[in-house]
Order: sequence, then C-alpha cells, then structure tokens
Amino acid sequence: MRRGLWTTLALGLLRLCLAQANFAPHFFDNGVGSTHGNMALFSLPEDTAVGSHVYTLSGIDPEGDPISYHISFDPSSRSVFSVDPNCGNITLVEELDREREDEIEAIISISDGLNQVAEKVMILVTDANDEAPRFIQEPYVILVPEDTPAGNSIFKVHAVDRDTGSGGSVTYLLQNPHSTKFAMDRHSGVLRLQAGTTLDYEKAQAHFVTVVAKDGGGRLRGADVVFSATTTITVRVEDVQDTAPVFVGTPYYGYVYEDTIPGSEVLTVVAMDGDRGKPNHILYSLVNGSDGAFEINETSGAISVIQSPAQLRREVYELHVQVTEVSSAEHPAAHAMVLVTIRIMDLNNHPPTFYGENGPQNRFELSMFEHPPQGEILHGLKITVNDSDQGANAKFNLRLVEPGGIFRVVPQTVLNEAQVTVIVENSAAIDFEKSKMLTFKLLAIEMNTPEKFSSTADVVIQLLDTNDNVPKFTSHYYFARIPENVPGNSNVVAVTAVDPDTGPGGEVKYSIYGTGANLFLIHPSTGIIYTQPWASLDAEATDRYNFYVKAEDLEGKYSLAEVFITLLDVNDHYPQFGQNIQEKTLVLGTSLKIEATDQDAEEPNNLVDYSIIHAEPANVFDINAHTGEIRLKNFIRSLDALHNITSGGDGTWSLEVQAKDRGFPSFSTTALLRIDITDTEMLTRGPMAAFLMQTKDNPMKAVGVLAGIMAIVVAITVLISTATFWRNKKSNKVLPVRRVIHQRPSPMPRTIRIEWLKFRRAKAAAKFVLKEDVPNENCNNNRLGDSLPPRAPVPPPPPRVVPTMGTFHWTVPTISGSLASKQPQLSPKPKALGSPVQSALVSELKQKFEKNVDSKAYF
Repeated sequence: MRRGLWTTLALGLLRLCLAQANFAPHFFDNGVGSTHGNMALFSLPEDTAVGSHVYTLSGIDPEGDPISYHISFDPSSRSVFSVDPNCGNITLVEELDREREDEIEAIISISDGLNQVAEKVMILVTDANDEAPRFIQEPYVILVPEDTPAGNSIFKVHAVDRDTGSGGSVTYLLQNPHSTKFAMDRHSGVLRLQAGTTLDYEKAQAHFVTVVAKDGGGRLRGADVVFSATTTITVRVEDVQDTAPVFVGTPYYGYVYEDTIPGSEVLTVVAMDGDRGKPNHILYSLVNGSDGAFEINETSGAISVIQSPAQLRREVYELHVQVTEVSSAEHPAAHAMVLVTIRIMDLNNHPPTFYGENGPQNRFELSMFEHPPQGEILHGLKITVNDSDQGANAKFNLRLVEPGGIFRVVPQTVLNEAQVTVIVENSAAIDFEKSKMLTFKLLAIEMNTPEKFSSTADVVIQLLDTNDNVPKFTSHYYFARIPENVPGNSNVVAVTAVDPDTGPGGEVKYSIYGTGANLFLIHPSTGIIYTQPWASLDAEATDRYNFYVKAEDLEGKYSLAEVFITLLDVNDHYPQFGQNIQEKTLVLGTSLKIEATDQDAEEPNNLVDYSIIHAEPANVFDINAHTGEIRLKNFIRSLDALHNITSGGDGTWSLEVQAKDRGFPSFSTTALLRIDITDTEMLTRGPMAAFLMQTKDNPMKAVGVLAGIMAIVVAITVLISTATFWRNKKSNKVLPVRRVIHQRPSPMPRTIRIEWLKFRRAKAAAKFVLKEDVPNENCNNNRLGDSLPPRAPVPPPPPRVVPTMGTFHWTVPTISGSLASKQPQLSPKPKALGSPVQSALVSELKQKFEKNVDSKAYF
C-alpha cells in the first residue's frame, strides 16, 4: 500500500514537471492592413454585406500542438462576428452602422487544449455614404410683406447629413428655379427674393417654394451614390396699403321706365379696397353727368332717380361715380372712378300694326298672271307696318307664313316703321292650274321684348290664267286590234290629250302623220281615229300599222303619241292546190303527198285538212288528214292484188280530194287526182328506166341531163380533132382517107328481141316513179315543202332474164288518171314545182316512147 502511494506521488510530480515545461500558444501580429493575425488595428466599412469573410485569426503553438480560436463580446453588446475554431475565419453576422456604433470591442482567444491566451481588440467601423440629408426645424412657414425689396434675404433652411467626408457635406438648390420669384444660396441655404421681382398680395397671397438638399456623394456597396431630400417653404404675402379701391360687377347699366316714381332706386354700384388684407372704409359720390336727375348713397352706393321720367330731357345718362378710401393721416386717400350708363326706357305698350292706303288694315287683295318672272315685286300691294313704341320696344321681325317658299318679304327686321315689299321667290309654284288663288299671312313679331307683341295681315292673290301648258296625251302609246274586213269610215281607236289651260289656250286639235297613216283619218276635235272611206285592209298584205298622233293648242304647243294598229285575220281565202298535183306516180310501199295552201295570215284560218271525197273503186287509198299523204291500203302489196280489184281491168285510178281550212266559216276546195302506180321491180331493170321514171313528172330535168351529155360528147370530139390536127401538121403528113365497111349484123331471133323489148319497157316505165315531197311537219300547208324525202330502202336485184320461145303477151303495169280542179282560184298563187307545161311535156314524151316501143316490138 505504501508502495502504491509512492508511485502515485511520483507520477504527480512527473506530470507537474511536464506541465511546467508546456508553453502557451500566441497570435501573430501582422500590423495595420493585414487580414491575418490578431485583428490589431482592424477596420471594416459599414456597408460590408452580412455573411462576408472579413478576417482570419492566425497564431502558433510553440510545441506545435493543435490550436483553436474563439471570439466573444460583452453581454450588453451585439455579437457581430463569428469564428471558425479550426481555421480562424471570422464572418460578419450582423449589419454594421457607423452612425450608431463606430467601434466594436471583442475578445479573441487562442488555445492549444492546455493553455488559452485571450486578447481584447477594438474593431473600427469606417463610414459609407448611406445617409441622406435631413432638414431640421420643419415645417417652414414665413410671412413676407408685399413691399419687400428685391434681393433681400427672407429665410434660411438647414439640413444635416450624419455621413462623414463628402457624403456628409450638404448643398441647397430650388427645384423649379425658373418658375418662381425666389433664389437660394447653395451653401448657406438662405432664401432671397430674386432681383427684378416683387410680391403682390392682390395677385398672389401665398407662394410655395420647394428646396432640395443634396450631399456630396460617396461609395456605397461598391457604387458611387448621391442622396438628397426636399422640403417646402410656404411664403405668405403680407398685405400693405398700396392698391386703390376696385369696383365689382362692371360695367354698370341702369334703366328708368316711363312709369318710374321719383326717388326709386335705379341700381347700386359696389366697390372694395384693393388691399384686401387690411381693407379701409370707402365712400361713394357722383362727380358729374347727373344734371340733378340722380343721386347716390355715399355708404351703400345706391343710385336713385329724383325727377319724373317725363322731365328727363335725355334718353341716355352717363354718370361718373367716385369711390374714396378713408385712411389714417399718414397715408394719402386712394380713390377710383367708374362710368354708370342709365337709359330712359319706353314701355312696350303698342304692338306692330299694318296700314293700307286708308289706314289700319289686316286684309290685302290683288290680281296677277301666273308664273311671273323670278324676283318680280308685287306692285299691287301697298302695305306699311309701324310700331309706336320707342327703342327696343319698336324693333320687330317681319316674315311670311306660307308653304313652299313662294314669296319673300323685305325688310325682315324693322325699327319703328317700314314699307313692306313682297318679292316672287318661286315662279313655278304660282300656277293657275294648281291653285286659282294664293293666300298667305304677313306676321310682325317683336324681337327683344318679354311681351313679344305681334300682329298679322292676310294677303289674297287671284291668279289669272296664261297658255303655259302643253297638251298631254293620257298615254304615250295607243293600241288597237281590228278585223281586216272592216268597211271604210270605221272607228279604230280614240286618243285623248288634256290641256289644263282655260279658254282658247286649252283647246286641242288632233292630227296624224307617218308612213302608216295614209289609210286612216282622225277627227280634229274628238281624237277618234277611223279608216279612210276607200280603205281596203288586208292582213295578208300588211298586218300592222304604226304612225304618230299629234295634239296641238292654238299657240302651236304640242305633244306626240304613237299608235299601233294590228289587223285581225279573217278567213277570206280558199285553200288552193298546186299545179303539180294533177298527175302523180305512186310506188308500191311508199306514199305521195298532195298540198294545198291557204293565203290567210293567221291560224287556224290557214291550217288545211285533207280528205278523199270520192274514189273509184273505193276502199283502195288512205289519206292523212293533216299532211296530205296518200297511201294504198295495207292489204294491197303488189300490182297483181291491185289488178284483181280494178273494175274493167283498165288500170285507171281517179281520186276526188278535198282541202278544207279550219277557219270559221270554213272554206274548202276539191280536185281530181290522176295516179300512176308502179312497183320497185320496174325501178331495178336499168338505170335509164329508173331515170325516166324519176323524171316523169319533171321532163325538163331529163332534157337538161340529155343536153349535158351531148355537150360533153361535143367537147371530147373537139379536143380529139384538135389534137389530131396539130399532130398531122407537125409531121407534115397527109393521111389517106380510109373507108371502113362494116358488115350488118344478122338479126337476132324474135324471142330474144321480145325479151329485150320487155326489158326496155321496164326501164322506160321507171321514169314515171314520183319523187315525193317531205311532209310538212307544222301541218299548216301554207308553203311548199322544199326538203328532200327520206331515202327508200335498196330494192332487191332484178331477176335474171331467161330467153323464152313462143308467143309473148306484153303488158304495161301502170295505172293512169287525170286531175281537174272543181273550184276556181280566188287569189293568184305562185307556180308549183310541177307546172301544167311540165305535165304536158311528160305525157307527150310518154306517148312517143310507147309508140317507138310498139313499132320496134313488131318490127
């Protein structure tokens, strides 16, 4: 146990020895301007941002032990900085304000774990320009007499800035130096009245001056800034006695009426001291102009009339009123003068009155012709207007009360009395035909009086008629429709023209003229248009007439209208057959067409229907009632069938056909039709037979074709002869004349000749085939169809001719007839396509052809 105690004592002594040998750490002292060390003589700007690293504590331990740093403040002060114990970085944690705290006392310490060393340091806070100037002893209100001389000092302002240096220096200036009467000393802040200016209490009783205090500027947070402050100086102007009295409510006018009682107040003048701050007492007086007729109250300024208005010799009085200030003895008396105009007024007790030649009058009459010249004066009116009042009571307006502005009155404004003149303003409206009498009123009404007295007068004008109108038709066009068969002297249409003039100027005479007027007459007074006694109207020749009718008064004024007359067609023509229908050829399976024309102008008078009246034998032909097409009955399909029903076997067909129009009453015409019938086999036996049949009804066509063929042959012969002549002439050879004797051929057997003649007869019969006209699609039958018929189907080839021996029975398969008209022609018609001359030529050619065939057949 004792051994352990000695051991403990030994260890304690050892430790004491070791502790006495450990030296304390210490700070580096780097001097002024250093940011490392012990913060000796360290200063910091007051605008340093919070959170900034501002300093680094640094020191050393002699033994090289790790050290730590600490900072602390007095408990009554702020903890402005914080320190990192390991590295010694000091950070600003509170805002600085030099004006509130320019020094900061802190205790910094350094420790190595065993030893700690503490030092008290003083940190200086340097100034930044963060304060603005501030005026003291505000508000600034001063009182300045209005007679203060220019350039005098009237006030001094003072502003302080807690900053130091240039940021704490203050200068002064006015905010609007060009719009004020004052000036400011920039260094002292003394306010003066500008040179050449004065104060006037009567114009402005107060002035407001804005002063700006500005510092010298400085750095704040890295930038140059300047702060300023403003204040307002209220300068109140003190009034002094320097202005004369002033009248209020000028100019002054007063009125004295003819019934005003003497002693009555006319008007009151009002004046006041021009120095309103300290006004003096004032007195009124009349200087001149009253002539003893007016007086004024010296204290109230009321002006009264002291004479009867009937005694006043002037219409207008001009009074000079003076007002004078009552002041102390040391100030002279100020005064002012004003003019007061007083007019003696008449009472408005007389209205305007119209006068004629015999005194007051309210109705005026005259007569005049219509449509007088523009601007003409109505001389028949002698009117005077008068107002017995005086002055403004006698001033009135004169006007016309009438519709349309027909007249104008002169003058329009009258004072006391005037001669009234009425002038024509709208001549077209003065029309006898519109109104035989014009009435209007003259109105005189006062202008500037409260009573507005007025009076009226009636003016009546009787208009006289003149011939100023042109006769006018009730219509520009007249239309009439009359039958074409009206007799002469028949009324057609009546025209009417109206002339509103009266007397001879309104009488109208009618006449007609124009290209279509020669068949008509007009009654000169009634306007009835009728036909000439000898006139014969024909709608087929001319169906419309157009001419002009003229209405004229005695002075030659006229107007025109147009007359249109249409002739109504009357059924006065018979249907007429053409000459080419007397003889026709019909091919089996086809049709032939007859056509009749009706010369009437309109439908249904010119529409024609067809029918078969009589046929022998009957029940063989059909006819289309509208187109006139004739066909064989459907059961007749060959010539043999036709021969079987032919009576007598002679093959002759005659039809009596009728053409009947649709008019009322209806007219008709009958004719006898001769028909030749053939079949298509005859047409296929040779081109010459077909050609002769086609030209049977038109022999001139056959003659023309033959003449053309002969001309071609002659031309070819001439060309050949000419060529031969020139060839011989060129070769200079004379050719011998050769005689060629041809041997007559032996005659063919009789059987062969008969077959050949039969073929020739069939070819000859083909020329009588009729080329039919195309049916008229409009079915009016008033014109010949000129278009080609539809093309027939191609017939089958002809049978082969086989020669036969023995007796030949020869027949001509045709049926012929003749056509004769039963009704005489009523009017000339144009020649039809097939004329009687052509039909006769065809018959003659046919007879010659048959004779030649017979003679050759029996040769």
